Amino acid sequence: MLIRLATKTDIPQILQLINEVVPALTAEGNFQWDDGYPNAEVFENDIALNELWVADADGAIAAVSAITTDQEPEYAMANWDVNETAVVVHRLAVTPRYRGKGIANKLLLQAEQVAHNQGIKTMRIDTNVVNTAAQQLFLRAGYVYVGEIGLNFRPGMRFYCYEKRLY
Repeated sequence: MLIRLATKTDIPQILQLINEVVPALTAEGNFQWDDGYPNAEVFENDIALNELWVADADGAIAAVSAITTDQEPEYAMANWDVNETAVVVHRLAVTPRYRGKGIANKLLLQAEQVAHNQGIKTMRIDTNVVNTAAQQLFLRAGYVYVGEIGLNFRPGMRFYCYEKRLY
């Protein structure tokens, strides 16, 4: 399993991964993503910024994650200082056939490596309140629950926020 920066040629496989993940999330009552988000434009932007990472399993994209310093303004509702630089993990997804193999954790570790390389000591992540699998993953990875917020671009949904301090 190779964790690497995504390229534009990965987009069809990434979209296929999302097309596999969204129905699984929906079946669990998690409507965080749908057929409109995340989309090719979002991933193309992540790639242009060198912020989209994939887990490559012998040429097949098994997982994806944006690793950025962009923070949503609503993060302030979680009592986070959004002016403090933090590495933030967005759009973390593992295709159902690769779940349970520790791949999501490897992408979280890659995010920590990005933070280390940039001298950043704070990690942040959020997930839909019904996404218990992600919540458990974050806690196992050493993240601490810090609060609940809404996001303007996903009206009507609530999200749990998690933070990890690196030393």
